[in-house]
Amino acid sequence: MAEQGGLHKIQSLRRRWVIYQVLEDVLYSLYAALYVGALVYYLWSPNLLCGFITFPVTLAILLAVNRPWRMTDEKIAAFLNKEYPELQESSQLLLLPAHELNPLQVIASSKTAAVLADLKISHKPFAKRLVTAFFALIIATGLIWGLGKIFHIERIFYGPNRPVAVCAPGTMDMAENVLPQISGIEISITPPAYTGKPKRTQDKFNLSAEEGATVGWVIKTNIAVKKIAIQFIKNGEITLQSSKSHTEWRASRQIIKPGFYQVNIDGKLSDYYYIQVVKDGAPVIHIKSPKQYTYIDAGEAPKVSINATVNDDYGVAASTIIATVAKGRGEGVKFKEYKLSFSEGFDAHKPQYNLQKLINLPSLDMQPGDELYFYIQAQDTHKQLSRTDVYTVSIQDTAELLSMNGVLSGVNVKPEFFRSERQIIIDAEQLLKDKDSISVEKFNARSNDLGIDQKLLRLRYGKFLGEEGEDAIGAPNNDPADPSDFSNATKILKEYTDDHDNAEDAGFFEPAIKAQLKATLTEMWKAELQLRLYKPQAALPFAYKALRLLKDLQQKSRSYVAKTAYNPPPFKPEKRLSGELDKIIQPINKLEIKAPADQMEALKKAVNVLEELKINLVLSRANNPLLQVANQELSMRASAQPGIYLPALNAMRRILSAPKANLTDVNTVERALQKTLTALKAMPASKKSPADMGLSKQYFKNLKQANR
Repeated sequence: MAEQGGLHKIQSLRRRWVIYQVLEDVLYSLYAALYVGALVYYLWSPNLLCGFITFPVTLAILLAVNRPWRMTDEKIAAFLNKEYPELQESSQLLLLPAHELNPLQVIASSKTAAVLADLKISHKPFAKRLVTAFFALIIATGLIWGLGKIFHIERIFYGPNRPVAVCAPGTMDMAENVLPQISGIEISITPPAYTGKPKRTQDKFNLSAEEGATVGWVIKTNIAVKKIAIQFIKNGEITLQSSKSHTEWRASRQIIKPGFYQVNIDGKLSDYYYIQVVKDGAPVIHIKSPKQYTYIDAGEAPKVSINATVNDDYGVAASTIIATVAKGRGEGVKFKEYKLSFSEGFDAHKPQYNLQKLINLPSLDMQPGDELYFYIQAQDTHKQLSRTDVYTVSIQDTAELLSMNGVLSGVNVKPEFFRSERQIIIDAEQLLKDKDSISVEKFNARSNDLGIDQKLLRLRYGKFLGEEGEDAIGAPNNDPADPSDFSNATKILKEYTDDHDNAEDAGFFEPAIKAQLKATLTEMWKAELQLRLYKPQAALPFAYKALRLLKDLQQKSRSYVAKTAYNPPPFKPEKRLSGELDKIIQPINKLEIKAPADQMEALKKAVNVLEELKINLVLSRANNPLLQVANQELSMRASAQPGIYLPALNAMRRILSAPKANLTDVNTVERALQKTLTALKAMPASKKSPADMGLSKQYFKNLKQANR
């Protein structure tokens, strides 16, 4: 029986540990729920729902992490063996069945059960963490109580209508006061159908709605009133319809422009509440490829891949490519327009699409020398259109490129260089034609010779960029061992160091010309590589591009001067040789320059009036018109930026209507007016020199030097 009593005690200790662990998790969950609920209640919305949701979620997480039900009797027995030496580390024998014990274990088990029955086990190891959780909960409760006291003081300061924190998109946090007759407000906002947004409701007067949205007001009063109207500044007013008890009033209106409004209950006006309008922007199109000006050189595939992204606020309805093909030259040019569609459909009206289109230029009847002009046009769900800039794709005309027109006339910049590059292309094409009629060794030798010619041409152009020839590297012109140049380190360094291979120091051309020359050398490098690898077909695109860049350089080097001529005034024959000079007078130009009116003069005067109000809080009749003008300026500012100027507008209204101003309202209005005032621009003025011509400064300067 003693063994059974010891076993029951171990199981009782296990259950106690499980209960303590569960209570600990419950206290920590309450701790988290109190903090989250209080913060949401005081800082966001007076609603305890967040706290009620936080408690079960946190408790479930803690129970899943700690898993107190997984505690076993073996762990409790190990704990007893460690904490109580009198058990002689035999507590685990009580958990074994009696028929499995040998005689010595039976004796030890009976002795351990007797000791365990008389042993007083402390609850501190089991409840240590529970006590910690309890004190944490007490501290959290105290902090939340203090936070409630702070907000209670704010309610006393602001009066019975405590300001409710409201955060509207795109504005700062604001507070709104409601009339004491209002017991509840429900505003429904129905966005336009093209936005795809659902209807939403709110319990605040400040509005932020989509352009064209329908807003419905439902105002509930705690007493029966005769009339409730909503007055829109510069947009008229609407009268709410009441129920039979005159305690529930309804009205609706479509919102198109931003502004602010007031609620009028039986002649008593509320504060100003803002209306923000979220406008629907046009689709935004971004073309990733190709570049705005694209050349397709000889040997390249006559295809262009268009990769674009289209974004819109509420969805893209359609997008097309408007392409125009230009054929011919001069007066014989012809244009043909195509409308190309993307493979992806726009039925889903998603806000973003990644579009790809591969255009095969021969399918548009394009030949060498033709140009393709295209732009992408997109339409959103609100029927708004937007388009990109025009992109140009040109197919290089090799016949025109190889012609000598423009080279033999006009300004000629190294024409033999242009002919050399052209000759390399002609020889490479002839080599490709002769490929089937010559041996491989001869084909490779001719290709390598062309590569050598390309290298020589590249080196000749490299001189224009300050590069050196291969024959000049490490080859000194003079003997540095001349006895007359003994200890001449500069000459030795100049002969044995590579200090002139610096393209950035070359001053032959402008930076733009230099950059194009570098690009030309790069293409020559690529062409030479392919020719040295016996691949003239692969070298042709690079050679054609190098030749095109060189011809562009030739055109840029030309200077065009327009013909000018003198156009005399019309001649009157009857005045010729008459000698009449009485109508020839000295011209006099008279111009009156008036200083522009200072638009901020009225606001500056209003700031002075506010400074006087800080001393005497009673507004005089003479200063009232000045504040009325400032009130109009604040109204205009509040329409555009309600988050900044609407509190100041409400404060200005209270100053104008109250017999005695409030110092807080005066400071609020003054801060808003100071933001409106801008610094005056400095006007040009002559600098007046002192009458003494600087003699006084020179005198004091000499006096300081004498005192040193």
